[in-house]
Amino acid sequence: MHPNRKLWNEGHQKLNRAFATGDREKAIELFLNQHAMVHSAKMAKAGLWSFEDEVLNGLSDEQIRQIPPGGEHSLAWIMLHITRIEDIVMNMLVTGRDQLFTRDGWAKKLNVEIIHSANRMSEAGVKELSAKVNVRALKSYRLAVGRRTRQIAQKLKAEDFKKKVDPVRLQIVLDEGAVIPEAMEIIHYWGSKTIAGLLLMPPTRHPILHWNEAERIRKQLMK
Repeated sequence: MHPNRKLWNEGHQKLNRAFATGDREKAIELFLNQHAMVHSAKMAKAGLWSFEDEVLNGLSDEQIRQIPPGGEHSLAWIMLHITRIEDIVMNMLVTGRDQLFTRDGWAKKLNVEIIHSANRMSEAGVKELSAKVNVRALKSYRLAVGRRTRQIAQKLKAEDFKKKVDPVRLQIVLDEGAVIPEAMEIIHYWGSKTIAGLLLMPPTRHPILHWNEAERIRKQLMK
């Protein structure tokens, strides 16, 4: 295992324990570190190693759009998906506010037609999105969402960690089309979590799963 992956995994275990004990200061500190490492280093400017930079550095926009032979996703799709999930969860569910995607008109900037989380997309849909998305805007959207997440996290109180997700907020996610009905398992999953549970997955561990996939894609692209 790459030493930085081992370090990240150990940090996530510590974060889980901090949430369990209600140590607010430690939990937020650990969350911010874990979160910084799954984004570009320039997002938080925390001087930490970046999984995102490991994958994307040195690649052209066309390589980021490319779906390898026999593959399901492009790096562009992965970036959009993990960022949409973070935007939806942190803004709509944790705070009950508008997602940046709609508030700031990112669909037009990104040149994408979908407004949902990119779950349950067809092969043709992933291919079309990958070909059309504005990669530079995608990187900017990811930066904006990451920085907003950090602002939200730093305002959370210890008592917030144990709160369950408000069902009204989940319904708004569905009403706005941020998650499509075909992906209702996501809504059910989020609805079963506390705020601490949400912080442990979508903005932190979820990107790790996809950056692992992205690293395999990069290796194929570099052959």
